[in-house]
Amino acid sequence: MALKKLSSGTKARVAIYVRVSTLHQIDRDSLPMQKQDLIAYAKLMLGTDDVIIFEDAGYSGKNTDRPMFQKMMSQIRTGIFTHLLVWKIDRISRNLLDFAMMYDELKSLGVTFISKNEQFDTSTAMGEAMLKIILVFAELERNMTSERVTATMISRASNGHWNGGRIPYGYDYSPETGEFSFNKNESTVARMIHDLYEEQHSLVREARFLNEKGYRSRAGNEWSPVSLLIILRSYFYCGDYQYNRLKEGNRQKLKDKSEWVTVKDHHPALVSREQKERIISILNANSKICRSRNMYHSSKHTHIFSGLLCCGNCGKLMGASPVSAKKDWQYSNYTCPTRRKNINACTNKSVSDPIIGEFVFNYILNMLNAQRSFSSISSPEELQARLLTGNTFRNIASIDSEGLNDLYNVLLSGKITGEVFGKDAKIKEPQNTDSELSRLKKEKQRAERAMERLTSLYLYSEEAMPEQEYITQKNKLINSIEEINEQIGFAESDGWNQSISDELFIKRASEFIIVQKLTNRNYINYKRLAISVDAETLKSFVLSVIDNITIYNGLIRTIVFRNGMSHTFSYRQPN
Repeated sequence: MALKKLSSGTKARVAIYVRVSTLHQIDRDSLPMQKQDLIAYAKLMLGTDDVIIFEDAGYSGKNTDRPMFQKMMSQIRTGIFTHLLVWKIDRISRNLLDFAMMYDELKSLGVTFISKNEQFDTSTAMGEAMLKIILVFAELERNMTSERVTATMISRASNGHWNGGRIPYGYDYSPETGEFSFNKNESTVARMIHDLYEEQHSLVREARFLNEKGYRSRAGNEWSPVSLLIILRSYFYCGDYQYNRLKEGNRQKLKDKSEWVTVKDHHPALVSREQKERIISILNANSKICRSRNMYHSSKHTHIFSGLLCCGNCGKLMGASPVSAKKDWQYSNYTCPTRRKNINACTNKSVSDPIIGEFVFNYILNMLNAQRSFSSISSPEELQARLLTGNTFRNIASIDSEGLNDLYNVLLSGKITGEVFGKDAKIKEPQNTDSELSRLKKEKQRAERAMERLTSLYLYSEEAMPEQEYITQKNKLINSIEEINEQIGFAESDGWNQSISDELFIKRASEFIIVQKLTNRNYINYKRLAISVDAETLKSFVLSVIDNITIYNGLIRTIVFRNGMSHTFSYRQPN
C-alpha cells in the first residue's frame, strides 16, 4: 500500500474515527478492538503516536448526523490533522453521496483518508477508485435486500399470513396457530367505540365519555380522539386484513389502491361492513369540516355555517348554496347532498341561516346569561329552564341530561371566576401544548433509529443475522412506524388538538357578545345581527366555538361545542 509522503519536518497527526451501530456491539469488544488496532497502525505505518480518537457509539452509518463525527470534521477544517484513519470504510458512511462530499472536502484540505481493514489509501488514484466502487456495491446490496424483504412480506400478506406488528385493540393473536381471536375485555369496548361514534358523531365527546366512565386503552392510558380515530377507520374490525397501503419513504401518504393487499374474511369480525361504511362516511364528513376551516373562500358570498352541518339521517356534510338576494340581506340554504342527488334517498329537510342563526346565537346568549346569574340556579332543571328561555326554543321539550349536567358541573365547579363580561375577568388561558403529537413524533424517532440499527446489524455485523429473523424484526418495526405515522397524520390534518377548554370557550363567546354590544340583551335578532356584522366575523366566531351541528327533519338536533360539550334537543310533538 502506498502511503502519502510527508514533507520534510512535517509530522503526521492522525484523527481516528470509530463507530458501532448497536449497544450489542459496544458491550462486546468492537470499539476497544477498533481503537487498539488503529493506534497500532498509526504508530507502525505512519510513524506517529500523535492521535486523537473520535468515538460515536450506537449511531448508524446511514448518514453523517453524528455528534463526534461532526466535531472531528470541524477540527479537520482548522488544519490540525494530516490523516483521517478508520477501521473500515463503512465506519464513516454507507451513503455514497455523504462520503463523496466528505472526501472532496478532505482532498481540498490536503488530508489523506485511510481505511485500515480494506487497505485503501486515497493518496493514490487506484485507492480512490476502488474506494468508491466498494461504496456503490454496499449501497446496492442494501437496496436489493430492502426490495427482497418487501417482496417477501407482500407475498406473505397476499397468502393471508400476519406480518406482525401491534395487535389491533380488541383482538388476541396466537403465533402458534397464526389466528386471531377476540380479547374478552377489549372486544366489548371496541364494539362500544363503534356504536357510540355512530350515535354521537364526535370523537372529542366520545373520548370524554369513555374516560369519565373509567375505560382505558390497552396501555392503561386515557382515550384520545386520535386513538379512537385509528380504530374507527380500520377495516380490520370488519374482518379484512390490509397491507402495503402506505408509500415507502413517506408513510403518511397512501399508495394507489391497486397496490394494496386486501384479504377479506381473514379473521373474526367485530362489526359489520355496513356499520363500518356508515362510520367512515361520518368520519369523512367531519374531516371535511376540519379542512374547511383552513380553506380560503374566494366566493363573494360567505356561508356562515358551511362545514358545520351534518345530516342526521345519512351523516353526510350538508352543502351550502346562497338564497336569492333580497333588498337588505342574502343568506344561505343548507341541503343534504344525498337528498340533492335523489330526493327519495334522504328525507332530511333543508335548513337556512335564519333558522340556524336564530337558534345558535340565542342559545349561546342564554348560556352566557345563565353563567352570569348562576348563583341563583340550584339544579340542572333550573339551568335547563334558563337555556330554553325565549320563543326560539318554545318547541323544545328538553335537553339531554348528560350534556345539561356537563354544563351545570362546569359552572358549579367554580373554574370560571370573576366577571367574564368585564376587563378584569380572571380566566386562566389554557397552555397550548401538543403533548400527544410530541409523544408520537418521539416514538417515531425511536422506531426509525431501531430500524437503522437493525439493518446495520444484518448487513455489516461480524456475526451475520439470519435473514428470517431480520425480516420478522424489520416487519414489526415497519408496522409500528406505519401506525405511528397514521396517528401523526390524523393529529395534524384533522385538527383534534384544536379543542378548547370550558373556560376559554365561554371567554371567547363573551368577548364576541361584548364587541357587538349585546351583553345586556335577553334576545338576539339574527337577521339584524347578520346585517350589522361582517359575515367573515360571524363565521370566524361560529367556527371558534362550535365543532359540528346535526340537523334532523330541518331542525337542530345536536350542537357539539369545541370544548367537547354536546347538547342534544328533544322536540315536542306537534298537536
